[in-house]
Amino acid sequence: MKARPLTVTALELEALFSSLSRLPDVEADNLQAYDATDRLLLETAAGFVDPGASVVVVGDRYGALTLGALSGLGVGQVRVHQDLFTGRLALARNAKAAGLEGRFTQHEIGQELLGSAALVLVQLPKSLAELEEIADAVARFAAPDAVMLAGGRVKHMTMGMNTVLDRYFSSVQPQLARQKSRVLIARDPKTVHGTPPFPVVEPVPELGIAVSAHGAVFSGTRLDIGTRFLLTFLDRMPAAHRVVDLGCGTGILATMYARRHDGATVIATDQSIAAVASARGTAEANGLGGRVAVVHDDAMSTLEPGSADLILLNPPFHLGATVHAGAALKMFKAAARVLAPGGELWTVYNSHLQYRAVLERLIGSTSEEGRNPKFTVTRSIKS
Repeated sequence: MKARPLTVTALELEALFSSLSRLPDVEADNLQAYDATDRLLLETAAGFVDPGASVVVVGDRYGALTLGALSGLGVGQVRVHQDLFTGRLALARNAKAAGLEGRFTQHEIGQELLGSAALVLVQLPKSLAELEEIADAVARFAAPDAVMLAGGRVKHMTMGMNTVLDRYFSSVQPQLARQKSRVLIARDPKTVHGTPPFPVVEPVPELGIAVSAHGAVFSGTRLDIGTRFLLTFLDRMPAAHRVVDLGCGTGILATMYARRHDGATVIATDQSIAAVASARGTAEANGLGGRVAVVHDDAMSTLEPGSADLILLNPPFHLGATVHAGAALKMFKAAARVLAPGGELWTVYNSHLQYRAVLERLIGSTSEEGRNPKFTVTRSIKS
């Protein structure tokens, strides 16, 4: 690829970034819709992109990379993969505000996204498994001379990332850090054969089920310790007809409840497309594909008010790398909307977060059902 300069100035790029919104994701003073890695990736990409080159963006959070490539690199069209539903909505919203709608398409990891791609820009994920799923797909489907630029915050980068990329590219060159961010330049994808490494399907003997997991899903095929504690209360939960596993991850709660209650209609929902695909795979691996419906949305945004009799929830307490209660509070508010009167929300959370008063206010009468050294399980009844 031939070098070419950015077609917008640093000031124009900064103006684009500062106009970006995280909505409908949580907004707060300590949360931004872009970071220094977005800027560094675009500046590095300027040395690799040719006019008419096929450019792919993976892991764009709110549109900084996609819109920056469209406005700053002279790219006519970009193929994009975003795991989070909120990120997809934010990109669409920000593209409209910038007058760049219609110039990108959303795809899942695979040939449709990466076929014949010349340049791939990646916001490095936290998980090595997610990075491996991305790198494997680039090696399988991108152009033989494709270049992948993978950037991240230095404090979150590890040598394990280089090791993963070394398995799929003949050359991996770390660049000098700037503004606490760094880019890895991966060139000459290696030929890969056989079945892709993800999804992984493995048994969880203590539950008697198999669990499916894509690279980006939290905890992989392992049983998360919070979910494990919540499952010890399964016998005390009502035999409800309409049940939602909110923030389903790999779908363990949905699968276990559906196995226990033949008459239940169970919905597993998550804002991560990797989680949705994993939950669907878990249900199918256990013969429950016809009993567990899987939905990709933002905090049950596609479900009708009063449409659930029981919601099961193990909420996150991080937004990206930031400890923040906003995600859990958003889920509690969503539960208040979707629960029918008298419906129940069963929640497990880190005890130090002390969510009980919030649950009382948003849902209704809340009782502590159990506590161990790390977690609390509560039952909230919709007023």
